[in-house]
Amino acid sequence: MIPIFYDFHLHSCLSPCGDEDMTPANLVGMAMIKGLQAIALTDHNSSKNCPAAAKHAEEYGLTFLPGMELTTQEEVHVVCLFPTLEDALAYDAFVHERIQPVVNKPEYFGYERIMDENDCQTAEENLLLINATTIPFDKVQDLVESYHGVMIPAHIDKSSNALIANLGFVPPDSHFTCVEYANLDNAPALEEKNPYLKKCRKITDSDAHYLENINEAVHVLHVRENTPAGIIEMLRTPRN
Repeated sequence: MIPIFYDFHLHSCLSPCGDEDMTPANLVGMAMIKGLQAIALTDHNSSKNCPAAAKHAEEYGLTFLPGMELTTQEEVHVVCLFPTLEDALAYDAFVHERIQPVVNKPEYFGYERIMDENDCQTAEENLLLINATTIPFDKVQDLVESYHGVMIPAHIDKSSNALIANLGFVPPDSHFTCVEYANLDNAPALEEKNPYLKKCRKITDSDAHYLENINEAVHVLHVRENTPAGIIEMLRTPRN
């Protein structure tokens, strides 16, 4: 097994809450400076800055997973990761049709900038990306798998926009295999109250909206191969 330093929950300037310095080139460059070996870009309800980030990651030799932080109908945040850009962008198109039809007001919520590989803005998202979609939580697992990806309930130990905080429990028909904690120290208490979580793999990410908040090379995931497919295979494998 290969140990890799990772951060699978990053926001670019496409997320309205993301800092304008979080351009694809900047965030990939900062990940390299901090010694990370694998990252994912997971903007709110969009994957449209993933092509530019993937280009920079390829140039740096950094493993890149295109992704999204989906907001479900219940306002639960879910990290969705994919093995290819084609899968991520196809999922993006599906999700975009299911975002609440509320127009973004940049002066209140922040700009939603779509960038090219030269870090030049090519477009601006019109819909407010931090809104909920019409996709219910119990449909996310099968939906993401149909695009060859893996779904990970985000920051499950937080008090808002998280599975347990919003629903009050882990649905009994759940079949996700990995969960994200904001702080891994919170895992034992949550697992005691929610036994299903004991069989899930645990990761922790920065959820960075600013360059300085991207994780240092601290958190390790052991994989068979440091590729998007290899990482997703591991995240899909329940704990023994």
